[in-house]
Amino acid sequence: MSTTTVAVAPLTTQDAEALVDAARCAAETAGVTVAVTVLDAGGHLLAFRRDDRAVLIAGETSTRKAYTALQLNAPTADLVDAVQPGGLFHTLPTALDRPLLFIAGGVPVHRDGRLIGAIGVGGGAPDQDHAFANAAAEALARR
Repeated sequence: MSTTTVAVAPLTTQDAEALVDAARCAAETAGVTVAVTVLDAGGHLLAFRRDDRAVLIAGETSTRKAYTALQLNAPTADLVDAVQPGGLFHTLPTALDRPLLFIAGGVPVHRDGRLIGAIGVGGGAPDQDHAFANAAAEALARR
């Protein structure tokens, strides 16, 4: 039995800029000002952009949402209930000294089924932020 590993192209700065552009375009179409953060698979910042009129905290929330989606390899929208009392991750936000944020708007980015990074969007309502991040990830997958 052969165990061949196929390399998957990492998230590039060009990919990261495309993600930021796609998320901002979706937000702009909806009339929402946002901040967008893109992290590579190691959690390193590849791209960040905050609209001039976006609330200042949007930058921090977009980064934490991206980090959370990356670390748990799941959209933050899918994790909101898990941190409620009795939920699987109820104590996780306070148990770790990490910038986790369980609010919709963070989406992992995959290529050929492998996790290559994450995008986080902050500034709109949580469901809007999720939609903008998801639209960007889908746009990148179609490239």
